[in-house]
Amino acid sequence: MELMGSDLTSMEFMGRHSGQRGKRPPGIREASVAIPAGTQTPGRAAVSTRAPGRAAGRPPAPGRAAASAAAPDRAPTGTQAVDRAARLVTEVVHAPDSVTFTELAAATGLAKSTTSRLLDALERGGLVRRDDDGRFRPGDVFVRYAWRGGAEAGLVEVARPFLARLGAETGETVNLGVARDGLVEQIAQVDSKYLIGGTNWVGRPVPLHCAALGKVLLAYGAAPLPPGRLEARTSRTLTSRAALEENLRQVRRCGYAVTDEELEPGLVAVAAPVFRDGAAVVAALSVSAPASRLTPARIPAMAAQCAATALGLSEVLGHRPDLNP
Repeated sequence: MELMGSDLTSMEFMGRHSGQRGKRPPGIREASVAIPAGTQTPGRAAVSTRAPGRAAGRPPAPGRAAASAAAPDRAPTGTQAVDRAARLVTEVVHAPDSVTFTELAAATGLAKSTTSRLLDALERGGLVRRDDDGRFRPGDVFVRYAWRGGAEAGLVEVARPFLARLGAETGETVNLGVARDGLVEQIAQVDSKYLIGGTNWVGRPVPLHCAALGKVLLAYGAAPLPPGRLEARTSRTLTSRAALEENLRQVRRCGYAVTDEELEPGLVAVAAPVFRDGAAVVAALSVSAPASRLTPARIPAMAAQCAATALGLSEVLGHRPDLNP
C-alpha cells in the first residue's frame, strides 16, 4: 500500500506538470528533469522517485549518469543562449547564399530543437528571415542598416523574392529599375511565362519619359528630367513637357504609372515606387505585357498588384507608410 501511495503521488506530480511546455521558469530545460529522491518541493510532501521493487542505494541504470552530466548543455544560461543565437546569425550573414535549417544546425553543432527555438526568436526580432523556400537569409535589421547610406548594393538580392512572387501571380514580365545617367536602367527581371512578351530588358537603358518605371522615378523626384527635346519612340509617346507634367501629377495621385504603347508599339506596362526608410524613392517595380493581354480593363488590378508588392519591398527597406508622409 505504501508503494501504491508513492506511485499515485508520482503520477499526480507528473500529471500536474505535463502540458506546460513553454511556461517553465528560466533555466528549466525542455527535457524532463529528474528529481532526486527525498527532494522537497515547495508546499508539497517529498516525492519518491524510487521505482517499485528497486532497492534504496542501488546504482543508477547505465546512461543515467551520462544524461545528468549532459544536462547543463541542454539548459543554457542566458549568456550561453545569446552565444548560440549569435553563432546562428553569424552563419546566416556570412553564408554566400541562403542556408537551410539543417545546414545551420550542422554548422553550429546545436540540437535541432535548440536551433528551431533560436531561429524563431531571431526571426521575430528581424535578425533573420525565411524566403519562400524556407531558407534563411539576413533579416530586415541588416537590410535597413545597409541602406542607411542609400547604398544600391544588395537591392537586387533583397528584391528577388518579391519579383518572383509578382511574376508568379501575374504570369507577366516583372522588372526592377533605377535611374542612371538620365535613363532608366533595369537591374533585375522575372521573365513572362508566355513566349510573346519575353524580351530581356536587363542592361537595356530606356528614356525616362516613355517608360512606366521612368515615370515613377520622375514623379517622385528620384530622377530629373533631362533637358532638351523629348524623344518620340512611338506615335503615342508624350513629347510635350506640359503633358508629361500632368501625367506625372496623375502618377502621384494614383500611386502608380502606366505606359500604353509609348515606349514600343504593342507594349503596355504599369509601375509603382519602391521607397527606403523615409519618403525617398530608390527604385521602381513594373509589370509589362503585350496590349492584347494587358488591356485597359486589366490595368487597375495589375497596377494594384504591382503597388502592393512594391510596398512590401519598401517595408523591408525600412519604409513605414504610417510614419512617413
